[in-house]
Amino acid sequence: MTTFTTNPVSLHTLLQRCEQGDIKLPDFQRNWVWDEYRIRSLIASLSQAFPVGALMTLKSSGKTFTPRAIQGAPVQAEVATESELLLDGQQRMTSLYQALVRQNPIEKIDVFYYFNIDKALDPSVDREDAIEAFPKDRILRTNFGKDVVLDLSTSDKEYEHLRFPLNKIFDHESWQEGFWDYWDDNKSKRLILKAFREKIVDSFRKYQVPVISLDKSTTNEAVCLVFEKVNTGGKALDAFELITAMFAGKGFKLREDWAKRAAALKKFRALEKIAPTDFLQGIALLHSKAQRDAAAGSDDRRPPVSATRNALLALPVEAYQTHADRLQLGFERAAKFLHTQRIYRSFDLPYQSQIVPLAAILASLGDRWEHQQPKQCVRTWYWCGVFGELYGSAAESRFAKDVVEVLAWIDGGPEPSTLKDTSVRASRIRELRSRGSAAYKGVNALLMKSGATDFRSGQDYDHAVFFDESVDIHHIFPRDWCQEQKLPASAFDSIVNKTPLSAKTNRMLGGVAPSKYLHRLEAAKPPVDPANLDTYLRSHAIDPARLRADDFHGFFAARLDGLLDLIDDATKRPALRDVPPPTDAVASGLDPQPPLDPDDEAEAFSENAALADDAALLSEVR
Repeated sequence: MTTFTTNPVSLHTLLQRCEQGDIKLPDFQRNWVWDEYRIRSLIASLSQAFPVGALMTLKSSGKTFTPRAIQGAPVQAEVATESELLLDGQQRMTSLYQALVRQNPIEKIDVFYYFNIDKALDPSVDREDAIEAFPKDRILRTNFGKDVVLDLSTSDKEYEHLRFPLNKIFDHESWQEGFWDYWDDNKSKRLILKAFREKIVDSFRKYQVPVISLDKSTTNEAVCLVFEKVNTGGKALDAFELITAMFAGKGFKLREDWAKRAAALKKFRALEKIAPTDFLQGIALLHSKAQRDAAAGSDDRRPPVSATRNALLALPVEAYQTHADRLQLGFERAAKFLHTQRIYRSFDLPYQSQIVPLAAILASLGDRWEHQQPKQCVRTWYWCGVFGELYGSAAESRFAKDVVEVLAWIDGGPEPSTLKDTSVRASRIRELRSRGSAAYKGVNALLMKSGATDFRSGQDYDHAVFFDESVDIHHIFPRDWCQEQKLPASAFDSIVNKTPLSAKTNRMLGGVAPSKYLHRLEAAKPPVDPANLDTYLRSHAIDPARLRADDFHGFFAARLDGLLDLIDDATKRPALRDVPPPTDAVASGLDPQPPLDPDDEAEAFSENAALADDAALLSEVR
């Protein structure tokens, strides 16, 4: 048994149905976005009777999805009751309706299309070159509008210049009669129009479009899956669009509700990239966990906690309304937690995806989050996820496990899988060079969290200093000096040779040996006391003696060990020290190899100057 039919339907019939509102779009469809180039290319293909792909429709049940007419359709199309929803083909059908049927200029680009009849009949001319765009007054001008190149503002001028308006393609007879009257005594012109009609106009009038029509019994999950499979020419559909349409059928305006919540959440710099699907995943976690907790029986018989696509599509509107406020507070608490870990911007988040279970866990804890023991558990879990690099793929399954297991662990249960799965190797930390790596960002945050202070000012990198002083990750042994010493990029571009510094301090370092820039700092106005400077260096897990001696290899080995100590403390798991103590570059494993990326420091953000008052916002989070 099949749940669909496939039939050819004339293009003219399909466009008429769009105009009448018999074919509409489901609400989850995005807006029409095609540009002039793609519209012209589509028209050219149709004029040559080339295939332009099938359409896919869904028989309308009038219940699940809120419909809307295609862009540019008359008012009566909006109020009409549709029989089918267009799942695939919106861009094509809207473009063709605007160009071939609508009698007003094409929206967005504000032009009318014409066929240059002579060029259209010339086999040596590319068909797209025979399609010409004219402004809404149908007069083509140059020289900043002063000189008229071609005037098609009346029908007679269209006849005179052999220009056929595309929006007369399905009403060719009336235009043809006027053309014949205009060229009544010119047989050659009449023959040209006859050839144009047979070669071009008839291609449109006879064109058949394959239409795959899904039965109205097709499930919402199947609609979403099918849409993504066929919608290869546009932006992939996410669950939020489909759920928005389904909730609209229940009278709830999800898009408007999310817009208000997003505006509140994105005032926190760490939450700037929160997507609506992230929020829906959090809702799915809370809803499915509540269902699991309420169910009787053994664990394997109770419904699973889930944040998969199917779990999102199965969300009832009541679940969203029940959990949305609590989850929003969970995200706000997540921002507060991240700030305490010295993660201030979304750019610096090790894993964007890990915020979802973090917010769900904090939402579930409620006021218990204020207690020390839950905070310590959450910290340990968070850093295990970062340094175990466990949120890079298959994140949804880990979301569910973490929400269940971390909450149970806080209540005295066994350690979560994320802790058990975490394994940190010294060789992996040594290799970190990519600014996009979760562990790379994690090391930087841990250094600031552990009390790293600026080499020049001795200031702690709190929220205000971080933004006011434009703190970013910079080389300790400068790149220029390292290249002069012919050190391998695999070593000097490692996170082991990088640390958080203010922009001003980094400029003072320059590209010279550490011994020289340390002397600069000590001789600056005001000067930095050598003993204090050594203290500042130690706060970065740097051995001052090795830095002052310009001993790169000794520095590297000692600092790698110091960074591992920080990670051990954060994850509560001993790292595997699989890098032997170095005697030279080869023994330390720092073999020469080309850098993976250009200098990461070029990515330093200038956005720090645009600091929002996050501190005031955080003080309001309870």
